[in-house]
Amino acid sequence: MTEAAAQLSSAGLETARLDARLLLGYATGITQEALIGYPERAVDGDALARYRTYIERRARHEPLAYVTGEKEFWGLTLGVTAHTLIPRPDSETLVAVVLDALPDRNAPWRILDLGTGSGCLLLALLKELPNARGVGVDIDPSAVTQAARNAQVLGMESRSHWHVGCWAEGVSGPFDIVISNPPYIPAAAITALAPEVAEYEPHLALDGGVDGLICYRQITAELDGLLAPGGIAAFEFGIGQGAAVRDIGIHAGLRFVTSAHDLAGIERCVVFSTNVRKA
Repeated sequence: MTEAAAQLSSAGLETARLDARLLLGYATGITQEALIGYPERAVDGDALARYRTYIERRARHEPLAYVTGEKEFWGLTLGVTAHTLIPRPDSETLVAVVLDALPDRNAPWRILDLGTGSGCLLLALLKELPNARGVGVDIDPSAVTQAARNAQVLGMESRSHWHVGCWAEGVSGPFDIVISNPPYIPAAAITALAPEVAEYEPHLALDGGVDGLICYRQITAELDGLLAPGGIAAFEFGIGQGAAVRDIGIHAGLRFVTSAHDLAGIERCVVFSTNVRKA
């Protein structure tokens, strides 16, 4: 593992030793605790070949989640591919703020997730809302296939439906909750991102147009008739975009409810509601 860590460090990875140990665990099936406690443990030929391949991929700055094929989110282990944005801890802020906005977690909520990717947001909410059902939509058929696979593995396939479309295309409401983590990186800024993002993550899930805000305008324009009276819509956004996203929602006829900050104190998502309350 020392040699692998040195290879990753030479490639400029700050988490070289941690990545080397994590990938050794994936290659061998040995727990992290056992690797730390018994560093002298021998590795067989097949596992060693897998490990070397993993290290070579990571040394090219391929994200760890794509190398292993999975990522943890909200206590769920989700399969990810090069067609899905890697779930990030920042996005758990959106899950938390939606849950905080609901008066009854046992109600039969109807959820729509636009630009679902791996399905992480919808599946996290379904985990916490036992009687809820949801629809996840993505323009990439491969992403939809992966989201459906994640739902099946997690035992949530009976409460979820996955649909290929551009935002709300082909979707019929109403929904009590609409969520989205749309692309919000200005197109010209993508190439300046870290190579793990710019070179590997799907640009369809990153490119937010000239100002990074085009998807919010498109989504809010489609909410009329989709969002139930008194329903809520929650959107994640990038650093410094909060005021602009609030203005877009209000201009579309929504009522601003609240915003939420991630663990680093950065404003990360906004919640809107329709202007009519449920009886």
